[in-house]
Amino acid sequence: MMKEFERSTLPGGPILLVLLAVVAASIAGMKVMDMQDAPAGIAGFAVVAAVSFFLVFGVFTVNPNEARVLQLFGAYRGTVKTAGLRWASPLYSKTRISQRVRNFDGERLKVNDAGGNPIEIATVVVWKVVDTAEAMFDVDNYENFVRVQSEAALRKLASHYAYDAHDESVPSLRGSSTEINEHLKQEIQDRLEKAGVQVIEARISHLAYAPEIAQAMLQRQQAGAIIAARQLIVQGAVGMVESALELLSKNKVVELDETQKATMVSNLLVVLCGERSTQPVINAGTLNS
Repeated sequence: MMKEFERSTLPGGPILLVLLAVVAASIAGMKVMDMQDAPAGIAGFAVVAAVSFFLVFGVFTVNPNEARVLQLFGAYRGTVKTAGLRWASPLYSKTRISQRVRNFDGERLKVNDAGGNPIEIATVVVWKVVDTAEAMFDVDNYENFVRVQSEAALRKLASHYAYDAHDESVPSLRGSSTEINEHLKQEIQDRLEKAGVQVIEARISHLAYAPEIAQAMLQRQQAGAIIAARQLIVQGAVGMVESALELLSKNKVVELDETQKATMVSNLLVVLCGERSTQPVINAGTLNS
């Protein structure tokens, strides 16, 4: 793999001024001399002017957060990162590569989650080039490489997690956004390492069931939520009943036999677990009637 190394170059401003001055002086010298008296001198001035004018093409600019990759007849000769007006040999090709932070907003993909349910998912990737040599020479088109590999990583990630999970200990695409985004970032970074690209952030920007199953999955999700809620209600009700019986016995408010306890437990569970509000009934007789 090609590795980047920084190439030192000369400041372009002073060199440009000197070269332009040499060209102007050479032209003025040719005008002063007579062609018949000093043809060799005129030829010398012409050569100096031509060479100086050719060297002017070695001046180039480097913007902040930008790099220029230098090549000589196809061979890598280093990367210039010093911002400003710089000078290098005019024989070098100077390819511009931006090292600014960029966003990749991926398209919505239809994939299957861990449960085989079709879902729509999209991602946003924040990235930048950190190794210009790898970006330039190790992949064909690093921008297209980022797009393709980000989508491939997203597909792989979606197939490893369920869309939703009622158990909080089980990570899901919808319920574990921090963990999922970190996993997605690492998955994309592993794929883009060879392209000299650093992934700064990756997150899911769109997540939904596919339209053809959205309604059915919504009903299933609601049913699962109701079941989970009922389990919590029953657990809480049992704890409240147990606490009530313990307090009654501890404070000696009333002595209940097993049958009366069973009746009380049944009534309390109906009250605590019922969906509708209860209607109080005043018992004017004994405890058993």
